[in-house]
Amino acid sequence: MLDKFKDMGKAAFVKAKRTAGQTTVKKNTDQYIVGLDIGTEYVKALIAQVDRTGAEGLKIIGVGRAHQSLSDMQAGAVSDIASVVQNCDSALSQAEEQAGVSVRTAVIGIAGELVKGTTTTVRVARKDSAKPLDTEEVEKIIRLVQGRAETKAKQQLAVELGGKAVEVRLVNSALVAIDIDGYPVTNPIGFQGKDVVVQLYTAFAPMIHIGALERVAQELDLDLLAVAAEPFAVARSVIGDNPSANLSAILMDVGGGTTDIAVINDGGVQGTKMFGIGGRAYTRAIERDLDVEFSQAEELKLGLAEDTVPRQKVAAVEAALTKTLDVWQSGIELALGEFTRLDHLPNRVYLCGGGSSLDMLMDRLERTDWYRGLPFTRKPVIQHIEPSQVAGIIDKTGDVNDHTFITAMGLLRVGLDTLQFSDGGGNGSIREKIDNMLRV
Repeated sequence: MLDKFKDMGKAAFVKAKRTAGQTTVKKNTDQYIVGLDIGTEYVKALIAQVDRTGAEGLKIIGVGRAHQSLSDMQAGAVSDIASVVQNCDSALSQAEEQAGVSVRTAVIGIAGELVKGTTTTVRVARKDSAKPLDTEEVEKIIRLVQGRAETKAKQQLAVELGGKAVEVRLVNSALVAIDIDGYPVTNPIGFQGKDVVVQLYTAFAPMIHIGALERVAQELDLDLLAVAAEPFAVARSVIGDNPSANLSAILMDVGGGTTDIAVINDGGVQGTKMFGIGGRAYTRAIERDLDVEFSQAEELKLGLAEDTVPRQKVAAVEAALTKTLDVWQSGIELALGEFTRLDHLPNRVYLCGGGSSLDMLMDRLERTDWYRGLPFTRKPVIQHIEPSQVAGIIDKTGDVNDHTFITAMGLLRVGLDTLQFSDGGGNGSIREKIDNMLRV
């Protein structure tokens, strides 16, 4: 059978191999989705079964992970499609073997410094203040906010790229708040008033990055349910679907190539920021300062926590890491300093991602006064996000056991959100119709 594929490219071979394997798929009426976290260091695949009763939400039944090569990703974005497809296929195959099913519906995360997520506020003066708001008018207001946010994202990218115009696409949108004549409402339908103020979180990504992920999905023979900005996915993982949730927290996803930040205030995503320093930057610092190969530098970095670094090298390794840590801290301070709409920042900081496993990073946040120049009311509490904290997802495998899987779990959460609305889930309330307007 391999002769059939010998003249195909690597990516085409993967697609053909996965398609050929479909004859063994268990036939049933259950619905499954896969969260595919294509990280700079690892690809993680989580297969989940959708609980139709709504009692458990999603049940993770398959887990897979594959290591990426140094040239596969750059700053969180795909740089070698064929190689990334092979890595994704490896992770998916592991997850499918454990789950006993083959899955075609996928949610893929997108990250990188050029993914722009922010909260846009628009004030609309209504001509007829006595007329109650209806769904059609609210939809027009939301589209207006999304349009202005897109213009803002394009302008910001043009500035960062030296004036070069970049095509972008909306990947995520979420309602933060609506005020009518200064009165906050959770459901604007039926209210009268003159001034409507809408705060809407939107995330836009360059088309070139989205196109690369769509190609990866195509080569893997996956139906792409959604592409999600990864900090938004992490935020969805901890917010869940409780309409009365009032969580306020700073979420930091420290991956291999980027650090992604989401600020949540009273259950709403205020904005997301990303910058290009992750776990590999620390490894590169050791590689450069100690003049060793990248693989040796990675061993030295990981060996600090395991106390396996030769005693004579510990000081040099720590010095190299400290330099990068100083730059990373400055990036955190700059990113959080841009959330000027908030009177104060949440005093809980939750971390996830493999890069946050570095002990020195956690120590810096826990034991220094890095927060002094930011609008915190008191010293923030620092902790990792645990899988048990993710709303609406239960792990049945026992393999999703630490903070490195949170982003993939968040992607599953976005998938569940999307399925609920595309399948007509819920009771058809006006509030659900408003939320459905925001589905991308």
